Amino acid sequence: MFRKLLILSLFLLLVGNVSAQGTVCLWQDQDVSYGEQVTLTPFLADDNADGTAVIVCPGGSYFWLDDVNEGEEVAEWLQNQGISAFVLRYRAAGFGAFFWHHRRVFRGKQHPDMLNDAKQAIEYVKQHSNEYKINPNRLGVMGFSAGGHLALMTACFPDNDDDMPAFVAAIYPVVTMNDPYAHDRSRRALLSERKQNNQLMRDSLSMEKHIPENCPPVFLINCMDDETVDYHNSMLLDSVLIMKNIDHKYIQYQTGKHGFGVSEVYGTKESRQWKNEFLNWIKDLSL
Repeated sequence: MFRKLLILSLFLLLVGNVSAQGTVCLWQDQDVSYGEQVTLTPFLADDNADGTAVIVCPGGSYFWLDDVNEGEEVAEWLQNQGISAFVLRYRAAGFGAFFWHHRRVFRGKQHPDMLNDAKQAIEYVKQHSNEYKINPNRLGVMGFSAGGHLALMTACFPDNDDDMPAFVAAIYPVVTMNDPYAHDRSRRALLSERKQNNQLMRDSLSMEKHIPENCPPVFLINCMDDETVDYHNSMLLDSVLIMKNIDHKYIQYQTGKHGFGVSEVYGTKESRQWKNEFLNWIKDLSL
């Protein structure tokens, strides 16, 4: 009898742990059509001494999400480093919008959908910080490529302290929506076919124009040989962060190109150094 009770207790414990770390539908309690599409998947670290946590925003040009290479694998790496992570699957325009340009007629998914999802994620994790055993004052956002642009938007356009990140890590990010350095595909996906040529909209979502005086610390890296997102994007951002005296670390690698995430195969030996640089930076960051 005791053995059966012990087995049952272990089973319930395992089920409880799986539930606690299960994927959350961020808008499930609201009557919206995308209620089950926007999700947050926790990767909780066992030994998270200072409670640091990161919401991970995969890239994908705002049309789709690279949620393995720049999502789950990143979260697993952070988790193994003692940092709890949460992969955000935010709304993206989709393959249909990319191929058929249907947003000329139908709204589809576009700004501010992605930003609203990221804000909701920050608020949700902070509200459940005790459950996740993280420090809400050490919750940051890490984004790759277009996801880096999204991470920066959370720092530039918060509604209140509840959705303001404690820090931002922008990895080979899209920054500007203006020529000559804009990433055209991300711009079209974010602004839509009808708004992509609107100069006011371009300016409104060019992050180098909206860095606030109280911007949280920023970790920024890119590669000079990036053929996808022009390296000047990061240089524009770095210049503004310097001008506004924002606490940040900018590393510009000569090689590595784009989209390498935390891979030990993609990128180059040089660019893969960013992981240790980030860990050292976040360890020394006073929040």
